[in-house]
Amino acid sequence: MRKRFTLLTICGSLAVAIVFSAVASSRPAPPGASGYHVIKTIPVGGEGGWDYVYVDSDARRVYVSRGTHTMVLDADTYAVVGDIPDTQGVHGVAVASDLGRGFTSNGRANTVTIFDLKTLKVLGTVPTDANPDAILYEPVTKRVFTFNGRGRNATAINAADGTVVGTIPLGGKPEFAAADGKGTIYVNNEDTSELHHLDAQSLKELHRWPLAPCKSPSGLAMDLANRRLFSVCDEKVMSVVNADTGKVVATPAICDGPDAAGFDPATGYAFASCGDGNLTVIHEDSPDKYTVVENVPTKKSARTMGLDLKTHNIFLPAADFDPPAPGERRGKMKQGSFVIVVVGK
Repeated sequence: MRKRFTLLTICGSLAVAIVFSAVASSRPAPPGASGYHVIKTIPVGGEGGWDYVYVDSDARRVYVSRGTHTMVLDADTYAVVGDIPDTQGVHGVAVASDLGRGFTSNGRANTVTIFDLKTLKVLGTVPTDANPDAILYEPVTKRVFTFNGRGRNATAINAADGTVVGTIPLGGKPEFAAADGKGTIYVNNEDTSELHHLDAQSLKELHRWPLAPCKSPSGLAMDLANRRLFSVCDEKVMSVVNADTGKVVATPAICDGPDAAGFDPATGYAFASCGDGNLTVIHEDSPDKYTVVENVPTKKSARTMGLDLKTHNIFLPAADFDPPAPGERRGKMKQGSFVIVVVGK
């Protein structure tokens, strides 16, 4: 994935938008604004940059990647309740609640760390191809998939015992992925601006669909009930895709510099979080009709997010930066400035 706002210049994307289906096939457009606004800014501090946030809505935990380790917060009190050490270059977290295991993708180490969901104790590591970035648990096959940036492929791992099952070539740099709950997976390809449809059991590619007018897709979320995918892209656009035909059915405008997407089945809202300091809220009026409700101000650099499906709150990491020195792309992160911005109603 594109470079993030990190002190350690860690790149990548994760995972953060697994959604559960329980939604009507169509909804009327909501009147007025969404009601979303910043309700809390949590001063987390600490060294290291960040990538994605993963919210385990059932267990009430928020996992935050921090470069060399993974912080764990309580989703209700916002207190730091634990830490998973030595996750070098961590990008994201996947959770297999049915197995009691969690997984981190460690981009610099080219590994996955397996940890116990209750104790957070590390259970072991598994090798992957180069730069595992996004990570996903597929519940039908009970496999964990990493999407490897420099490897240009995906690694499939048996979640129960940590054995590597196989590799799927992707021919480009994979970004975030989503599982449909029926044994198939979708993943964005940043290099080719395409969407891959993969069979999690056979490890074969079923389809490869263009996302035009989308360019350089990053975050991906899914409405499981209506079989719609939401890819956030450069040039301020989201491509909404029919998960069965691959057709782009809508292209609502979003904020600038997106890196994560989310979908809340209870409200029908799709989200895009952007580095320009905005969160775009889009309503699914029907499976093929979408209304941009508003752009909610957050904080500059808050381009990744995690969605809590229980409270409907959104967690966005961000920090302050010094002005870039001559020749630098961006300045250094100011010490102690790392926060989690909570957006809710």
